[in-house]
Amino acid sequence: MDITSIIGFILGMAAVFGGAILEGLPISAIVQPTAFIIVFGGAVGAIMLQSPQGDLINAVKGLTTIFLGVKEKPGQVSEMLVNLALKARKEGLLALQSEITQIEDPFLKKGLELMTDGTDPQLLRDLLETELSHFEEEVTNAGKVWEGFGAYTPTVGIIGAVLGLIHVMQNLNDPSKLGGGIAVAFVATVYGVAGANLMFIPFGGKLKGNRRTTINTRAMMIEGILSIQAGESPNFIAEKLKVFHHDHGPGGHNDKHAEG
Repeated sequence: MDITSIIGFILGMAAVFGGAILEGLPISAIVQPTAFIIVFGGAVGAIMLQSPQGDLINAVKGLTTIFLGVKEKPGQVSEMLVNLALKARKEGLLALQSEITQIEDPFLKKGLELMTDGTDPQLLRDLLETELSHFEEEVTNAGKVWEGFGAYTPTVGIIGAVLGLIHVMQNLNDPSKLGGGIAVAFVATVYGVAGANLMFIPFGGKLKGNRRTTINTRAMMIEGILSIQAGESPNFIAEKLKVFHHDHGPGGHNDKHAEG
């Protein structure tokens, strides 16, 4: 579970609603179904029109990693690879087949299966790096979906505000209808700006951050698999894989797959 995402989301929402309450504004005043439908319905329609279906599906799936965190843990993966190297050194590569069946990560499992099948090392590297690049593109596009959502909601919020003001202007002679139109106008703007800056743009940024962590871990898997195949010593493999245990950030050693 990604505790920082959960705390950040709760804190952002609490700041907005808590501030409203401190100002003496009742929560019912900012709960406007009409404004909600206009802003979020319009933004969903726009992003569905903009993005391919596959990117939309990946964006929704990515929500689980935002709040639950990524499954790949560099330290655990490194330890697993070193243990596999120890067994391969003692008993040979084919002895790893029983261990491979118990591995849950599909990327690591596939790479190890290809290794024990005797795939040429260069072909194995090319295949795994191609799959890693494809994964990177998928997650990048999923992040762009949420960022696009964040770009549309403020604009659609303005549309909602204008619609509310039109409603006000049409009912200037009926004061009883002015309050509802004005409420929709202002609340739509709040929904658009708050939704973009407290949820959707941060969602996109978090997906990109998680992408970097996963790509770093999978790059470590590739190096570990090829090192085991080459018969390198477990101690040397352990030292080699330590480089991948820490995220070096943009432009760092481990960002060669994470650019873009």
